[in-house]
Amino acid sequence: MGVKKKKEMQVAALTICHQDLETLKSFADVEGKNLASLLLHCVQLTDGVSQIHYIKQIVPLLEKADKNGMCDPTIQSCLDILAGIYLSLSLKNPLKKVLASSLNSLPDFFLPEAMHRFTSRLQEELNTTDLYSYRKVTDNISSCMENFNLGRASVNNLLKNVLHFLQKSLIEILEENRKCAGNHIIQTQLMNDLLVGIRVSMMLVQKVQDFQGNLWKTSDSPIWQNMCGLLSIFTKVLSDDDLLQTVQSTSGLAIILFIKTMFHPSEKIPHLISSVLLRSVDCTSVPEWFMSSCRSLCCGDISQSAVLFLCQGTLAMLDWQNGSMGRSGEALLLDTAHVLFTLSSQIKEPTLEMFLSRILASWTNSAIQVLESSSPSLTDSLNGNSSIVGRLLEYVYTHWEHPLDALRHQTKIMFKNLLQMHRLTVEGADFVPDPFFVELTESLLRLEWHIKGKYTCLGCLVECIGVEHILAIDKTIPSQILEVMGDQSLVPYASDLLETMFRNHKSHLKSQTAESSWIDQWHETWVSPLLFILCEGNLDQKSYVIDYYLPKLLSYSPESLQYMVKILQTSIDAKTGQEQSFPSLGSCNSRGALGALMACLRIARAHGHLQSATDTWENLVSDARIKQGLIHQHCQVRIDTLGLLCESNRSTEIVSMEEMQWIQFFITYNLNSQSPGVRQQICSLLKKLFCRIQESSQVLYKLEQSKSKREPENELTKQHPSVSLQQYKNFMSSICNSLFEALFPGSSYSTRFSALTILGSIAEVFHVPEGKCLIMLGEVIFVFFQNILILHFALFEVSVLLPFFEVSFLPYNSCLYIMKFASKGQKRKKLSPFSLIIICQPQSIIFMDYAYYGKSSSYYLTNLFVAVLR
Repeated sequence: MGVKKKKEMQVAALTICHQDLETLKSFADVEGKNLASLLLHCVQLTDGVSQIHYIKQIVPLLEKADKNGMCDPTIQSCLDILAGIYLSLSLKNPLKKVLASSLNSLPDFFLPEAMHRFTSRLQEELNTTDLYSYRKVTDNISSCMENFNLGRASVNNLLKNVLHFLQKSLIEILEENRKCAGNHIIQTQLMNDLLVGIRVSMMLVQKVQDFQGNLWKTSDSPIWQNMCGLLSIFTKVLSDDDLLQTVQSTSGLAIILFIKTMFHPSEKIPHLISSVLLRSVDCTSVPEWFMSSCRSLCCGDISQSAVLFLCQGTLAMLDWQNGSMGRSGEALLLDTAHVLFTLSSQIKEPTLEMFLSRILASWTNSAIQVLESSSPSLTDSLNGNSSIVGRLLEYVYTHWEHPLDALRHQTKIMFKNLLQMHRLTVEGADFVPDPFFVELTESLLRLEWHIKGKYTCLGCLVECIGVEHILAIDKTIPSQILEVMGDQSLVPYASDLLETMFRNHKSHLKSQTAESSWIDQWHETWVSPLLFILCEGNLDQKSYVIDYYLPKLLSYSPESLQYMVKILQTSIDAKTGQEQSFPSLGSCNSRGALGALMACLRIARAHGHLQSATDTWENLVSDARIKQGLIHQHCQVRIDTLGLLCESNRSTEIVSMEEMQWIQFFITYNLNSQSPGVRQQICSLLKKLFCRIQESSQVLYKLEQSKSKREPENELTKQHPSVSLQQYKNFMSSICNSLFEALFPGSSYSTRFSALTILGSIAEVFHVPEGKCLIMLGEVIFVFFQNILILHFALFEVSVLLPFFEVSFLPYNSCLYIMKFASKGQKRKKLSPFSLIIICQPQSIIFMDYAYYGKSSSYYLTNLFVAVLR
């Protein structure tokens, strides 16, 4: 695999107007060392990345100037141009952030002048009347508020103008959107601009310090009038169902934020919002400004989506922590829940259903915050037996298998939160025997295991109260879940639940006792059912358990591998009559305990829990057991055993001598597999082994070249690298010889298919540039032709086996050897008609039929030479 070339960063270059350019030229000094010269060099570049270098030099240059420099017309003009440059750059241009970061470090005595220049330039921006330039101005207001001191100060200075601009721009964008009805491209752009304008308005209210006081809260204040105007626009947007729902939902957030900022006294805000949500506003008791700005919310019949988005704003914009809103806030929380439950029975549109699920999950978060602030009055309203929690559970049960992944995720959050809510209502008492948890657990366990939502909720319950209380109700739950893992659609849910349970159980057991006896109980609960499935389960169960559950179990508890090996080997011995006292875990119709053992070892090694050192192998499994697995009558046992030898979590792990002997043993007995799938797996695993040999040989070669006397770290052999390299060479030569010998006349198609595929893998893996091959196979390549040319292949077989012959398999001068051998072939023995394979030039293979249709061999040899020369 080639190295991915790193993509070069592209930055659009900054430019300035002709007037600013002439100003810089007039102030630039001859030596080119003042600020004007620096900026002139910068703007004359066409590469934005190079311009970043010059931008970063601005502040260091100004730091060298003294306080008298603030009266220098050159610096004043340059600061003005810098303000223009900043406002001209697009929001996503990295130059904008670099310039802001540099100017944040501007010397203090330059700040007043710089602030004046930025304020002046921003004022010019706000005076624009071009509708399609509003987005650029809005983006500039947003960027000024984000980590840019000069920009934030300029916005503060022009707060009245900024609010007026936002109000004017939103009104004109809405009008333009109405005029462009039907033009979806322009409407999409306008709605996006509208969305950004609303968000920037909210940002101003949240970040500008002037809004923290009350000086602007007078009816004749321009800021107050602009705020009322913006609130009126948000109300109009919220009620306009022709706009995007994202725009409407943002308007709902903005309305609640503006009410929170403008309404006085703040203690009455929850009651006001409750009356709006419940559509019970007393028009005579609300302020005039609120009626004029939000009349449709007070007196009109607002849509379900508008109410939904107001609920969202209520939960997101109000402060629910620390009980700051008091009893009225608690009442608002309960009213919001009732409104949401009413909407859940009315809303049928999928996108609104998605919004509703998110808002309900947000409600549970707010409820937890209120309960954490010690609100005893909410205990009865939010405990597990309350109607609100009952409605939440009903919503979860109804939607936990919804087609939308995001909605199912929200139901998980809701269920998890309502468990936390009940825990908070029991006031620190022992909540485990609580009737609510007991009844909830039993009701979930009574459901069928094919219900996917059951797994998610049980996982949440385990995290809340612990698995030991669930196991106390039914100890067979692990076995029940493993039994379900034959269904592919349930496997991810089942394996995740099992992982949550066995992790929680181990933590609990370790905390209960300091002795090592707890591990036996844990193994009995979680490992023994696994081993039973691996031995006696059906094919699908075994496959999914091995792929999904076993790796998680071993990753969390690698020490359990010893227990697995011990139990399975004892079972194997019991089955063979060596130890009849232990019950057998296998049967004649299954892969049995040996298959389970090899599967466990294979997964353990592939994930780095098992090394291939000789002593480790001897401690875990014997040589005889490995060979037994390599020739087992069940094909999957053979594959798992081969995978144990070939797969490793380290691509450079040294292949031991024992492993090479086992591989040779395997090839001797398994080339003639009749199953195409099995043949494919064998070839794939052996290719992994060859890749490991190739990569580890690189390491050995470097060690040999360095002539290091110290032993390499994590080395699996205690011998010199040159010895291991020679063993590799001997092994590969032996493998190739075995494969070539399998290509004898009359060999079966499956044998030839396997042998040629493996040979092709060898050619692909060990085809390296000349001089770089660490394991030279050239001598055995020629042996290949000494065998292949005398095979009696049918024409059909030749066409089938054609893809296995690649020119990379041979040196370029091999054609001469082939021709020499072919010319002597007729003298050595009498050949029947067969297909001769000739490599003539790279990427080409020519098949020529010898002695076919009565043609003489000399006729074909002549054509052969012509083909080679061509």
